[in-house]
Amino acid sequence: MGKDFVKKEEIKAPVKGRKDSRTGASGLDEVVEVVDETAEPKPTGGPRKSGFRPRKPVESDSGLIEKVVAINRVAKTTKGGTRLAFSALVVVGDGKGKVGYSLGKAGEVANAIKKALNGAKRCMVKINMRGTTITHEVLGECGSAKVLLKPASEGTGVIAAGPVRAICDGAGITNILTKCHRSNNPVNVVKATFEGLSRLKSMDEIRVTTES
Repeated sequence: MGKDFVKKEEIKAPVKGRKDSRTGASGLDEVVEVVDETAEPKPTGGPRKSGFRPRKPVESDSGLIEKVVAINRVAKTTKGGTRLAFSALVVVGDGKGKVGYSLGKAGEVANAIKKALNGAKRCMVKINMRGTTITHEVLGECGSAKVLLKPASEGTGVIAAGPVRAICDGAGITNILTKCHRSNNPVNVVKATFEGLSRLKSMDEIRVTTES
């Protein structure tokens, strides 16, 4: 054949205790690591998991308690293609018995939260309370979601899931027992909780009913 074949030389790693005939390096060479004492220590721990985590209630400049319950990415199929957007479920309350919620949608998360906050502030309702708890037991329903709300004694705390807890924090309810049945969709759970709280009777109405 007219082609010259060149045999490739295999390069083997140096064996411990022997010198490499080509480089003269020994397998026992020590590796010295230079440590910079002035450098900031690297953070320890595993990688942070991605995904949305519910935020803690934040008190705004107007004195209202704002809580972002859930953020979802939604899609709308149009003639030109698929449009992606974000929906934010927000609960707003004054901590004194008034609370509201709203669902805002926008192309960005910040805009969706802002729209939801403005909508929640406009639809705040007054809830009948007895001290730091509700007046009586009630069952709220919305779609397939059912939320059972029971009054509790002082010191019990808020025994509730995330969406229900956000409403209780916004309304100023600090002692209550709750249980979510069937669906755990945040939107339906929030609507079911509001439906139940809106049907609460005041203490005067309960006294009249009891006396009659």
